[in-house]
Amino acid sequence: MSQKTKTLLERIDSPEDLKRLSVEEMGRLCEELRSYMVSVVCDCGGHLAPNLGVVELTLALHYIYDCPRDKIIWDVGHQCYVHKIITGRREAFKWLRQDGGISGFPSPEESPCDAFATGHACTSISAAVGYAAARDLSGQDFNVVAVVGDGALTGGLAYEGLNNAGASGRNLLVVLNDNQMSISPNVGAFSQYLNTIILDPRYTKLKKDIWEMTEKLPVGKDQVRSFAHRLEESVKNLFVPGMLFEELGFRYFGPIDGHDLEEMIHALKTVKELEGPILLHVLTKKGKGFQHAENNPTRFHGTAAFDVDTGQSLPPRIPSYSWFMGQAAVELAENNPRILAITAAMPDGTGLKTFQQEHPGRFFDVGIAEQHAATFAAGMAMVGMRPLVALYSTFMQRAFDMAILDVALQKMPVVFALDRAGLVGDDGPTHNGVFDLSFMGMIPGMIVSAPKDEVELRDLLYTAFLQDKAPFSIRYPRGSGVGVIRSRRFREVEIGSWEMCEDGGDVAILAVGSMVYPAVWARKLLLKDGINAAVVNCRFVKPMDHAMLDRILGSYRTIVTVEENVLAGGFGSQVSLYASAKRPAGNRILHLGVSDQFLKPAKRTLLLERMGLTPSGIRSFVQQATGERMDEHSVKGQHLP
Repeated sequence: MSQKTKTLLERIDSPEDLKRLSVEEMGRLCEELRSYMVSVVCDCGGHLAPNLGVVELTLALHYIYDCPRDKIIWDVGHQCYVHKIITGRREAFKWLRQDGGISGFPSPEESPCDAFATGHACTSISAAVGYAAARDLSGQDFNVVAVVGDGALTGGLAYEGLNNAGASGRNLLVVLNDNQMSISPNVGAFSQYLNTIILDPRYTKLKKDIWEMTEKLPVGKDQVRSFAHRLEESVKNLFVPGMLFEELGFRYFGPIDGHDLEEMIHALKTVKELEGPILLHVLTKKGKGFQHAENNPTRFHGTAAFDVDTGQSLPPRIPSYSWFMGQAAVELAENNPRILAITAAMPDGTGLKTFQQEHPGRFFDVGIAEQHAATFAAGMAMVGMRPLVALYSTFMQRAFDMAILDVALQKMPVVFALDRAGLVGDDGPTHNGVFDLSFMGMIPGMIVSAPKDEVELRDLLYTAFLQDKAPFSIRYPRGSGVGVIRSRRFREVEIGSWEMCEDGGDVAILAVGSMVYPAVWARKLLLKDGINAAVVNCRFVKPMDHAMLDRILGSYRTIVTVEENVLAGGFGSQVSLYASAKRPAGNRILHLGVSDQFLKPAKRTLLLERMGLTPSGIRSFVQQATGERMDEHSVKGQHLP
């Protein structure tokens, strides 16, 4: 009985195996890689379209460079799937973004082939310059390549890196992966011919010969060199869109077809031998090879599980918090022409797509530039406009300085809608939004809120636009709302007010945002244990409801705070700080939240369970807090004094 013949992909366990293939075989391998990625991502979700677009580019990089000795740094990291598969993680890829599986982003903990951990955009060039500088200072000899998507060039950090890299003169390569839907006019027969000349070793040798020849001239060498340089620059700048990079100190090559393996290998082989900072401009197509992703690359940029045949994923029974926020913003903007919406390359993810369609003149996508978004909004607010800045919580971290100095210091009434706050799960530690209650709460004058459900989200957004004295932050979790009946009428919420959801006599549970309903359900479980718990909806973390907190401090010996945020500097910390000043020895206040660690990829539900942020986890924690019996499924990793 004959053994099954291995596919080409099954023969690739390391980049060295790749180097033994012919270009024709590598072409077949591209097809197998695309099929394999689709088969995995359709089950577990992930960033499909960007990875389908970099198959040939990734193979060419590994064919020419020697990883892990040579350093390949992937910007954002969402385009690293092929890289992972061919660097010894082919089988592990089946458990992509799952508990115990591999990350969807580069992770040096997983493999020495992952040179730098990335999950946010614009970092690769700066990291590459750091690698190159350390290499030169330590006398080592390896190549450094940064692969950056054109979208990342909308962020300021990328230009800081380019500026430093160009001025340094160090040997490194920046591959600009341009995957825009439109094709640049520079892609054509003449452009290809021009780049064939520029990339030809004979061109480089001719230039070197001119320099060496002019060195021997007794007079006039500077004039000859200047003329030759101006001629070269004039020709290149006329036909090649690389003048900006050339002025920054890079030698620019491209654009070239990122799906032509032979051309890619030839270009990379050539630039590898050149000195100084090099930028290679590569044109690719997002979603390449999978028709559904090619037709809708935005939908398949980051996708949940889907049906391979139809490309459709099962819609949630209840719309997401993002959707509710976006719809509320549209409704409020209809009656208030001063309301504007700003996002950083995330109109779909933040729920602002409808706002963009309904109020196009008042919608601003600033690209992957969260810092700019915050200061841009502050400038608008200075003129009396009411900007809404919708970002993922994890990306708001980048705008922290601007939120302090440009927004809060000047008391600008900018509204920050922080999506995906709390545990995100699948995308791992770079995307968990578990810090915003801490860092937003420390900013003087910042109003910090968290709704318990989608109706309260709408009301808080309405309230945020009613006041004009301070910046206002609203954080809400990833995924569907809780399913409460939706009212179209908005209701103003008194700023700083809390809500007593359930009264009780034994212990008070102070819950924030996404933890309110789990706390209410935990109360029902605790009643069976003979523990009567009060549950308070602490929808404002700052300012807190001091009047209600004073009553709670005076009525309950044991108080438990629950938040989907890190414990350090979070809501619980603020409660204890206040209580220590009011009643230094009067209460026992315990805190349940996200422990001091970076959490690896897993489903959000599983992470919540591990942190004890579920009804049963809260029940177990309260049992311990009140000195009652300990459940066998007691919370692990949480802190009791």
